[in-house]
Amino acid sequence: MDTAGRDAEKAAAADAAVAEVRDGMLVGLGSGSTAACAVRAIGRRVAAGLRIECVATSRATDALARSVGLPVRPFDDVARVDLTIDGADEIDPMLRAIKGGGGALLREKVVAAASGRVCIIVDSSKAVARLGAFPLPVEVLPFATAWVVRALTELGAVPTRREGTAGAAVRTDQGNVIVDAAFGAIEDPARLAAALARVPGIVEHGLFLDEIDTVFIGRPDGVEVRQRQIGR
Repeated sequence: MDTAGRDAEKAAAADAAVAEVRDGMLVGLGSGSTAACAVRAIGRRVAAGLRIECVATSRATDALARSVGLPVRPFDDVARVDLTIDGADEIDPMLRAIKGGGGALLREKVVAAASGRVCIIVDSSKAVARLGAFPLPVEVLPFATAWVVRALTELGAVPTRREGTAGAAVRTDQGNVIVDAAFGAIEDPARLAAALARVPGIVEHGLFLDEIDTVFIGRPDGVEVRQRQIGR
């Protein structure tokens, strides 16, 4: 599928998810190109009279939200979010996802955990039978980078330190670095998540295994909606 087709699917999925937003809600705004579609769609609803407040999962999303007229609160004093809308790099039939391609996985996971409901929007290419084709983003303390790269290798990954312009390491909003760990097909995501949690120096990983309640998948013929079948 070409870029225009994927963009159309993202926009359709975003519009479907944003229809879930109601007056008076505190809405979590995800990060990345697909989540940005939702931010703009919410901006259009606010311009038409919707009354909400928002929290953002990254500085980039905060800036975008303010630019389209959304009232953004600092998350520091927020303990509960009504609804979060975010994107994903991959999502499987059990609504387990890999996130963090945009580098905001730690804040995204915190906001998701604080949310009463989490909706994910994706184009059809992100819906997969099994996670792992997309390398797993891992947020790492700079002090521990070399050690974590070794630990990820011993867990079976091919790790790559994410770099930006001029070969400089990409830094998250927290000042940490990102290591993209290519595991290939992940047979047991829960087991891998537990193994990563035992590695000192890993701040967070991009496996979202039980945070997601609903996924909106944009497809050429419309939007497919999948709901989690078991309680969170």
